[in-house]
Amino acid sequence: MTFGRSGAASVVLNVGGARYSLSRELLKDFPLRRVSRLHGCRSERDVLEVCDDYDRERNEYFFDRHSEAFGFILLYVRGHGKLRFAPRMCELSFYNEMIYWGLEGAHLEYCCQRRLDDRMSDTYTFYTAEEPGALGRDDARPGGAEAPTSRRWLERMRRTFEEPTSSLAAQILASVSVVFVIVSMVVLCASTLPDWRAAAADNRSLDDRSRYSASPGREPSGIIEAICIGWFTAECIVRFIVSKNKCEFVKRPLNIIDLLAITPYYISVLMTVFTGENSQLQRAGVTLRVLRMMRIFWVIKLARHFIGLQTLGLTLKRCYREMVMLLVFICVAMAIFSALSQLLEHGLDLETSNKDFASIPAACWWVIISMTTVGYGDMYPITVPGRILGGVCVVSGIVLLALPITFIYHSFVQCYHELKFRSARYSRSLSAEFLN
Repeated sequence: MTFGRSGAASVVLNVGGARYSLSRELLKDFPLRRVSRLHGCRSERDVLEVCDDYDRERNEYFFDRHSEAFGFILLYVRGHGKLRFAPRMCELSFYNEMIYWGLEGAHLEYCCQRRLDDRMSDTYTFYTAEEPGALGRDDARPGGAEAPTSRRWLERMRRTFEEPTSSLAAQILASVSVVFVIVSMVVLCASTLPDWRAAAADNRSLDDRSRYSASPGREPSGIIEAICIGWFTAECIVRFIVSKNKCEFVKRPLNIIDLLAITPYYISVLMTVFTGENSQLQRAGVTLRVLRMMRIFWVIKLARHFIGLQTLGLTLKRCYREMVMLLVFICVAMAIFSALSQLLEHGLDLETSNKDFASIPAACWWVIISMTTVGYGDMYPITVPGRILGGVCVVSGIVLLALPITFIYHSFVQCYHELKFRSARYSRSLSAEFLN
C-alpha cells in the first residue's frame, strides 16, 4: 500500500512551483523512474529519499527541480512530441534533469545528442557510474521495472562482446581478439615470402598438391590459421546469440566484414576436400589463392577496438554526399583535361605526336596523377601547350580537392569527439568496476 493520505484518488507533484496532478493508478507505471518509485514508498522516510519534501494533508510531493525542464520531459513521456532541449537552458543542466527523473541521453533527438556530446567534450564533463542513466544501464530505464536476471546477463554479455571499454572482461576479450588478428595477418604476410613458400614446397610433393592449397592441420601455418578462424567463428556466433535484434546484427557493416573474412576459409577447405589432392586442385588453385587473400579483411576487425578506425568509418558514413561531390569534381575535370591533353600532345601534329597520349583513356591516367600531385613521371607532356595545360591541371586539382575537404575535416573532428566521449563514459564504468 502506498504511503500517503488514505482515500486520496490522486497525488500532486510540485516541481519548482509548478503543480501536476496524477491519479494513483498511473503512478505505479509512470514512465519516469523517480515518480514511479513513489508508489512503492511505505513510510515518510522512503518518500523523502525520492523527493525533497512532502505534505501529507494535501498529498503533495515537492521536488526542488527546474519546472520548465520537467514540463518538456513530461510532454515527451506522455507521447506529445520528441524530447529536445528547453530554450534558454544549458544543455548540461537539462541533461542533469533528465538523469534525475530517470531518462538517458538516448531519449534525446539526434541533433540534441550531438549538441550534448559536443558540450560535454568541450567542458570535460563526465557523470559518475552511480548516477542512474549516466551509463545507459537497464536498471535506470524509465518505468523503474527491474530487468530479469537472464536479460541482465544477456545485456552484460552483449556489452562485453560489442563494447570493448564497457568492462574489464570486455577489455581482456578485446585484447585477445586483437592478438589473434595480428597473428593471422603476420602469418598471411609471411606465407607470401619466397623462403616460406620454398620451405613449404620442400615438405610436400609438387606433383600431388599445389603449393597454395589449403591444408589446415598439416603445416604450422595451417594450424595457426585454423586456431584463428576458430576464435573468430566462436566470437561471431556468441555475438549473434546475445544480440538484441538478429536482423539488425546481420545488416551491420562490421558484421558483414566478419562474415567475409571467415567464409573464404571454410569455402577453401570444402574445395580442397571435394577436389582432392590431385590435378583437379590445380584448376582450383587461382580460386583458393583469391579466397585465402580475402583474409586481409581481418584487419578491419580492428575497428571494433580502435577509436581511430571507428572515427574514419563514421566520418565516411556521414560525409557520403561530400565524397560523391569530390568524385564528381574529379571525374568532370578528368574528362576535360584528358581530352585537351590528348588533342595537344597527339592530335594536332601526328609526326611529332606524344605516343603516351595516344587516346583519351591513356591521358586520363596522367590527369589523375597530376591532379592528386603524385606525378609518377611515367608519362608527361612534351609540347609547350601541353605543359601549360599540365600546370593548370595541377592547380585545378589542388583547388578541387581542397573544397570538400573542409567539410570532411570538421565532420571527422566531430565524430572523433563523439566516440572519444562515449569511450570515456565507459572508462569511468570500468574504473568503478575495478575499484569495487
